[in-house]
Amino acid sequence: MYLTKEQKAEIFAKHGKTATNTGSAEGQIALFTFRINHLTEHLKNNRKDFNTERSLVKLVGKRRSLLDYLIKKDVLRYRAIIKELGLRK
Repeated sequence: MYLTKEQKAEIFAKHGKTATNTGSAEGQIALFTFRINHLTEHLKNNRKDFNTERSLVKLVGKRRSLLDYLIKKDVLRYRAIIKELGLRK
């Protein structure tokens, strides 16, 4: 599996304040970004894997909706997570 428990805990510890705070918007966005990057690399090698492509589009939509929520809730947190993860928007 590409995402172990340790990697997941590390992502949440880095972006979600603690390793057990899995519900924070920043932690979820960071996790989605990790998964999106992994699926993007997979699709570079397997261009006809349409199920993975659909999963990627769904993940991007989920991340976008969380980012929209965060920009409405707190612009400073939004800007911080965008800068930290290196997202374009």
